Amino acid sequence: MMESQKYAIVDLETTGHSYINGDRIIQIAIVIMKEWHIEKTFTTFINPQQPIPLFIQDLTNITDTDVAKAGAFEAYGQTIYDLLQDAIFVAHNTDFDLAFLQAELSRAGFPTWRGKKLDTVELSKIVFPTALSYKLGDLAQELNIPLKQAHRADDDAKATAKLLKACWNELLSLPQTTIEQLHKRSFRLKSDISHLLFAALHIKRSKVVAEEGYLYAYELAIKRPPMNKQKTAAENEYPKTRKEKLALLQKALPSFEERPQQFQMMDIVWHSLQDQQETIIEASTGIGKTLSYLLPSFYYAKQSGRKIGISTYTSNLLEQLVYEEFVKLEQITGERVHIALLKGMQNYIDIGRFAQILKVDDESYDEALAIAQVITWLAKTETGDLSELNMSGGGQLFLEKIRKLQWTAAQQFDFYSYAIEQSRHADIIMTNHAMLLADLVRQEQLFDTIGGWIIDEAHQFIQAAVQQDEKIFSYTAWKYIFGQIGLPGEGQLFDKLQQVALITGRVPKRLFKQAEQSFHRLVVMFDDVMQAFTSQLQRIIRQAHRQEMKQSVMLSELSIDVQHCAQVSNLMQNWIDSAEHILQMFYEHREEITRTEQYILDEWQYWIHEFKIKVAEWDELFVMRQADYFAWFELDRRSIPGSIQLLKKPLHVTSSIEQLFASIRERTAIIWTSGTLTVPNNERFIADQLGITQDVPIHQLQAASSYYQGARCFIVTDMPDIQTVSQHEYIEEMAYAITRIVRTTEGRCFVLFTSQDMLRKTVLLIQESKLLDDYMLFAQGITAGSRMRLLKSFQKFSHSVLFGTNSFWEGVDVPGDGLAAVIVVRLPFSAPNEPAFKAKSQMLQAKGHNAFTQLALPEAVLRFKQGFGRLIRSSQDSGAFIILDRRIDAKSYGKEFLSALPPISIQKLSLEHMVQALGNWYNNRHE
Repeated sequence: MMESQKYAIVDLETTGHSYINGDRIIQIAIVIMKEWHIEKTFTTFINPQQPIPLFIQDLTNITDTDVAKAGAFEAYGQTIYDLLQDAIFVAHNTDFDLAFLQAELSRAGFPTWRGKKLDTVELSKIVFPTALSYKLGDLAQELNIPLKQAHRADDDAKATAKLLKACWNELLSLPQTTIEQLHKRSFRLKSDISHLLFAALHIKRSKVVAEEGYLYAYELAIKRPPMNKQKTAAENEYPKTRKEKLALLQKALPSFEERPQQFQMMDIVWHSLQDQQETIIEASTGIGKTLSYLLPSFYYAKQSGRKIGISTYTSNLLEQLVYEEFVKLEQITGERVHIALLKGMQNYIDIGRFAQILKVDDESYDEALAIAQVITWLAKTETGDLSELNMSGGGQLFLEKIRKLQWTAAQQFDFYSYAIEQSRHADIIMTNHAMLLADLVRQEQLFDTIGGWIIDEAHQFIQAAVQQDEKIFSYTAWKYIFGQIGLPGEGQLFDKLQQVALITGRVPKRLFKQAEQSFHRLVVMFDDVMQAFTSQLQRIIRQAHRQEMKQSVMLSELSIDVQHCAQVSNLMQNWIDSAEHILQMFYEHREEITRTEQYILDEWQYWIHEFKIKVAEWDELFVMRQADYFAWFELDRRSIPGSIQLLKKPLHVTSSIEQLFASIRERTAIIWTSGTLTVPNNERFIADQLGITQDVPIHQLQAASSYYQGARCFIVTDMPDIQTVSQHEYIEEMAYAITRIVRTTEGRCFVLFTSQDMLRKTVLLIQESKLLDDYMLFAQGITAGSRMRLLKSFQKFSHSVLFGTNSFWEGVDVPGDGLAAVIVVRLPFSAPNEPAFKAKSQMLQAKGHNAFTQLALPEAVLRFKQGFGRLIRSSQDSGAFIILDRRIDAKSYGKEFLSALPPISIQKLSLEHMVQALGNWYNNRHE
């Protein structure tokens, strides 16, 4: 960077997102930075000459009173324009701030500002490619940048300035090779980052210092990952008595509080490992489940010399284990814990493939940004696990191109091979359920040497087994693959390869003509089959008078022309044969292939591999019929055929799970654990599906009643029966009740539904009523963003409500005062027409079983327990669990739901009395 470079870091607060629709600036801040020091700041409120919307006031804490005495933009225009002169314009999302400011300057009669711009969102994505979020507040928190009040221009501008400096310092910490690669590709980015990279490169080149800690493969700088050393025996033994446990834990953790159930679980795990026995442990929230199995596992591994395997369902828990729990374990034991994390091969980067892509400078913006992120990440990652990267939609598509799809003896460094090697010297191997299940079909079993298994999130092992065996057809995905090859004249891969062939003369024209004809016939036949599916699906939906936008239709309801489906398969195989023949002809002249040609050939080979996968999927879905599977179409009526998907899943997975664990049971211990493994009156509901025999004991460990002293349960007794009123009337009553509750708790509510359609209609009705206009409403399926993004948005506002369906019943944590109430709109029974439930019900009924008592009820009670688990995540938490479904009181099975709750106060009241009681309890709690 030039010593005298001037940066103007700008942040605006506005009445809305669209200056075109008349929104105006209400606050501006400009921070001038030179030589990485802040020289001056300018900040002022601006009178927008229009009311500030309530949600903007809540977001920014800027009111009409704050701006009342401020001048209009014209009063500050000259000062702002002068500050920007000779500066690089910096903002956290320059597309918004610069465009908005240019519009205001133009409106005030100033000429268009001209100069370079630098977007700290784009820069942060490159420099911090694994950040959880690129919102300013999230980055500030992650990088320990002070930000007193987000969404205030003065604080945001200062934080952005410090973020820019943090990015600069991070750039200087990267190896020279990485910065060179980034600079080479920076000219395809949207903002002027190249000058910053050039300045960093100049400094690097002027310092002749050996850069240690990196290895170099394929002309890339890769952080040298740590190596597990030879395992050593533990210096101490497992603390068998209560006194020994207390002494050990309180010495390392001075604030440690004794929980008898935690010590009990430790001993159960220890004895199971010692005796090589199988056991089931249901450990409620508040016990400290993770430490309860980690401590005995560590001592067993050290003292026996045998590895312990820990399998989880979610990556969140794996990350928690690595970055939090194992650190705590080392602190407690005073010893190094050798761990290895093993995931499926496709989770890791294929560095050789990535290096080939770098040789060709021909990519879109999304690809250029993704490539820059990967280049930086390789200089930082210790695992090579692509899930560490935080990428946008276009970046995610690029990641699919660089996944490791097949194992070969790597000539240069390879992360997957490294992970396997690390596992040979580990005390504890961590993996996920999918990786463990993959051992069923893996040629070389990776887990034969495990001396004991801990299966955490055990109830999700069933879902993992289903996902392992499921097949998904996506119309859009197929058309995308066809589009990558392209027909002649479309400028896609077929044209590029044919052009190379014409120049080099290596492949006869007739082979390309044959391939073209094969591909054209394939696309036409595919479109014909899809048109037949589409016509039938639309007719079925129309005849059933279904109104919902999103629809599910069982495959068995359609008349499938298997012969036509088989033709698609045959035509695809013909195309694959032609494509491989062309590839073979090129490789007969391998020594003459240029870098650009090699890249095109690699792309051709990659897509041939994808077509092979697709033809196998097509056969399983449409050609072969398997009695123990069920399949259904999903579609959105607003986007046909683009939205069409076909999903095929196994009816039961017990035999697959039994097959996996048959050999494991013969040689080692298995501990199944989770917070939710039983339901009243059907203790072995999950255990039976996991294929666990009746002689394996179930230990149910419940936290002390004092842990739940902050919880209350309210059952509203005068809500309507959905069977006796119209759906519209029912939704009106629900919307009114939700509104009353939200206003009583002043927000911070989860509202849990079982139907996306009912959620949507309820939220729309609440929005139309304007009764919650003072609150931020986030709704799954309505508000854009992932589940985690919705959750983070919900947590940012004190007056907020989150409406969710299935995935929000489990695995969502909002500790502390972030959650005041969980509202259960309907008991979480599966919808009768939900495909998986429908197929399983029909199977049970065919065998003479009661589908309600053996499937519907236990599944609903499990979800109900999980829903309550969202409320109390620590002994300091408090909140209300409010049930609006009268069936819990009116139906005989209601007591099974209530008995699944921990010992808490339960009150049955009318809505009016419940709101009054809730208000009294809530106000007393906060006095």
